[in-house]
Parts: sequence; C-alpha cells; structure tokens
Amino acid sequence: MADSSHGHTPAAWTGVSIAFIGFCIAGVFMVMAEPVGFWAGLVVVALGGVVGGVMSSMGMGMPKEDPELVARREKAASLQS
Repeated sequence: MADSSHGHTPAAWTGVSIAFIGFCIAGVFMVMAEPVGFWAGLVVVALGGVVGGVMSSMGMGMPKEDPELVARREKAASLQS
C-alpha cells in the first residue's frame, strides 16, 4: 500500500480540504444548535465532492490505467499462484 500514490493528486487534496472545512462548519453549528448552519456545512461537504470530481475529470486526478496493462497484470498474478 505504501508504494501506491492513492490520493496524492490536486483533485483529491482540494476535494478533501473543502469537505473537511464543511465538516468543521457543520460541527460548529451543530454544537450551537443552529440547523441552517449545520445544513450549510453539509452543502459545503457535498461541494467538496463535486469539486474533486470535476478536477479529476479535468485531468488533475489519477491517470486511468490502460486496460491491456491491467489484463497483463492479472494474467501474471494468476500464473504466480
């Protein structure tokens, strides 16, 4: 797992950062017993997911693997076992 670059992309960092801010906003307003602020925080959380997805589709996420490479890797794994 340590050799993978899972999540080390601008899209992932931006999406998670926005979602974290949204969770913080929702948490503060939940303690303050303000439902409108809580729901606004959850909207920010959802916005983080949308922003991360859009950035990933723009090429700032992990590159897609070549299907031929995946097939070769699976074949090699099946030959080893």
